[in-house]
Amino acid sequence: MLKTEYFDHTILKAEATEAQVAKLCEEALANGFASVCVNQYYTGFVAERLKGSAVKVCTVVGFPLGMSDTRVKAYETKLAVADGAQEVDMVINVGALKDGKTGYVRDEIRALKEACGPDVVLKVIIETCLLTEEEKKTACLLAKEAGADFVKTSTGFSTGGAKAEDVALMRSVVGDALGVKASGGIHTAEEAQAMINAGADRLGTSATLAIIGKV
Repeated sequence: MLKTEYFDHTILKAEATEAQVAKLCEEALANGFASVCVNQYYTGFVAERLKGSAVKVCTVVGFPLGMSDTRVKAYETKLAVADGAQEVDMVINVGALKDGKTGYVRDEIRALKEACGPDVVLKVIIETCLLTEEEKKTACLLAKEAGADFVKTSTGFSTGGAKAEDVALMRSVVGDALGVKASGGIHTAEEAQAMINAGADRLGTSATLAIIGKV
């Protein structure tokens, strides 16, 4: 049986309704999931429903393309934190990384970590399906250098999701300094366990109940 605290119980689809998000919160509270992960519109709504519990409020920033200006991402982060976000999952600017603008990518991650403040966890989505192996390594190193708390495989909205080999690569680069979150396309207990075996200590999925055998 997979530990429920591995899971960020997630709903990020554009058509997510208030009733669906409320249900997600109820499920997270009932099962002791690590967090509920939502688009920023629902941050305050989720914070109110999780108040006083151990389940964290997780919000995405620059999602899903990562191509917003750094100033926009930083402002978005500050608003999310003000609304009650305890964890922020940001998307890097993949194009900038591919152009070799490592300083830009590092500085952006650092700016968002500063916007988070010391008590809010920053996870850096590198979108592995769009990167070469060397680019994956570089992205992880930049996140580490910039003071991020986690590196994360995917948005789940691009050309592919989490792969165990990517998780293993990311873990090999960051060591024990950062957490590794696998997300995108994790639908079964076997897939979830493969990610954990590869080095993930957090899993983002909308199929959480099915994975833990509750549906």
